[in-house]
Amino acid sequence: MRTQVAIIGAGPSGLLLGQLLHKAGVDAVIVERKSADYVLGRIRAGVLEQITMDLLDEAGVGARMHTEGVIHDGINLLFKGQRHRIDMRELTGGSKVMVYGQTEVTHDLMNARQAAGLTTVYEAGNVSVHDFDGAKPKVRYEKDGQTHEIECDFIAGCDGYHGVSRASVPPKALRTYEKVYPFGWLGIMVDAPPVAHELIYANSPRGFALCSMRSTHRSRYYLQCSMDEKVANWSDEAFWSELRLRLDPEAAEHLVTGPSIEKSIAPLRSFVAEPMRFGHLFLAGDAAHIVPPTGAKGLNLATSDVSYLSKALIEFYKGKSSAGIDHYSDHCLRRVWKAARFSWWFTSLMHKFPDTGEFGQKIQEAELDYLVHSRAASTALAENYVGLPMETS
Repeated sequence: MRTQVAIIGAGPSGLLLGQLLHKAGVDAVIVERKSADYVLGRIRAGVLEQITMDLLDEAGVGARMHTEGVIHDGINLLFKGQRHRIDMRELTGGSKVMVYGQTEVTHDLMNARQAAGLTTVYEAGNVSVHDFDGAKPKVRYEKDGQTHEIECDFIAGCDGYHGVSRASVPPKALRTYEKVYPFGWLGIMVDAPPVAHELIYANSPRGFALCSMRSTHRSRYYLQCSMDEKVANWSDEAFWSELRLRLDPEAAEHLVTGPSIEKSIAPLRSFVAEPMRFGHLFLAGDAAHIVPPTGAKGLNLATSDVSYLSKALIEFYKGKSSAGIDHYSDHCLRRVWKAARFSWWFTSLMHKFPDTGEFGQKIQEAELDYLVHSRAASTALAENYVGLPMETS
């Protein structure tokens, strides 16, 4: 098989890249080691920045998002038993975010790719990348008992933190930075209306909590938990009881509970790999960076990578220029590190750390008090939360 761009990974970043390239007349094949049903079954974030919304519109897959997504103009910070609203739209001159699940984004992109008759190879075994340091890179995989090879001009590694793309880079060519947090998030999904119209981020002496949602009838809640906690130790009743203890009285009273339809524990880490380009191989999304979910940056960082990469590849094929390709890593990493800083700061502000005790709790509460009563501090939070503008120089 011969294509211009071979994309490893059929998550939202790989599918979005494929769709943007298709719209521009650039040929791409996507190779995914899991089944389509498995990809759609992954539970992920659901807060989209304006940049992500615009990019989905550009790709021609934004119609359902605009119909079913829920616009949020602000967020709520809860500490010392009281909620304080940060009006993002007013503080940023009109910017906002949208609640629309990553699963739904993936579904829309899958449908668009299928409708266009574009090639996606699911359940590809033993995927490997070759010769990306030269002009004729290749991707090999096994399917139905046979080995297949794709010749291409470029490889886009959109295959996540555990994927083959970053693992194939020579160790001496890669530098990584990582911080592992001493806690995780116990998450639960329930078919019930959310406790509030906008997200509630709760700082509590008992630990962090988040009241989120996927739609007006499906809610997503999280509790900070220890690293060695087990899902089996948490009944639905125990979860709801603990969540109420971390909320303000009004939210606790109006919380609508129900049987969980999904329950899991996610570890929290910050991770960045530099650079994000190795000859004709590019890393994008979780293959290159991970941020804790506190700031809702994971999917949005992936789409900003895809924005830079799609423009660079289109410029190469249509404009006969390699400038975008040459600057891809630098452009992405400037944005990645800003998002990593914000996610680290917000995580540090909202969570209970085992080694800081009551003093640490009082410092957090003092900073939160300053944050909600200072327009400058609130503006800085709002600007980072809705997403900093893309940089091109």
